Amino acid sequence: MLNLILLHGALSHSEIFEPFKAELLKYFTIHTPLFSGHGNMKIPENGITIEKYTQELKDFILKENLNDVYIFGHSMGGYVALCYALEHPEKLNSIMTLGTKFDWTEEQALKESKMLNPEVIVEKVPKYAELLENQHGTKWKQLLTAIAGMMVSLGKNPPLKDNVSTINIPVQIMMGDQDNMVTIEESTDVYRRLPNAKLSVLPDTKHPLDKVRTNLLLNAMKDFWKLS
Repeated sequence: MLNLILLHGALSHSEIFEPFKAELLKYFTIHTPLFSGHGNMKIPENGITIEKYTQELKDFILKENLNDVYIFGHSMGGYVALCYALEHPEKLNSIMTLGTKFDWTEEQALKESKMLNPEVIVEKVPKYAELLENQHGTKWKQLLTAIAGMMVSLGKNPPLKDNVSTINIPVQIMMGDQDNMVTIEESTDVYRRLPNAKLSVLPDTKHPLDKVRTNLLLNAMKDFWKLS
């Protein structure tokens, strides 16, 4: 059976894909790896970077001996998938991304990272703090700090900035029309620079995956991957 890897976003968890799995299992063997620091995975002592997460994806594909791989990546997961495609396109069939931010600058990264202050989240958004603790355990505050560091590093050296046009495998870039983290402009720019890409804007759709209508996303997947 075809292999599909579902990659979660920063501060998310692979359990976010549960609503989609029953339908996707009709077509794929599903793989839902956790990036380090998330869930029960330890935070690396030397910190988190996009390059490290790309290496983790590489290691997972090697360990599972996967070829002709399909990937769906939400948010940061999509960025990691495309970074992997730069290095190992021969392993991949195609990639779909949803809500992936591409326009990383130092200014943008600092702005985003400042929003990851654990104490502010506890005070201003206690339900989100509770969710983060449920998903990632008592280390959730340290994970926020580590992800903020990753964002700053990404702003200084975004690996996709000048290389995305070398990715020749089929890619579908998707975003929600109500996504407050990702702009249509940055998504369109990457779509136009990819040699073999499609662009899709999902209606009435916000950034969090749990806010995306299940059938809307499943239908987009079936259309792109020609599933029936």
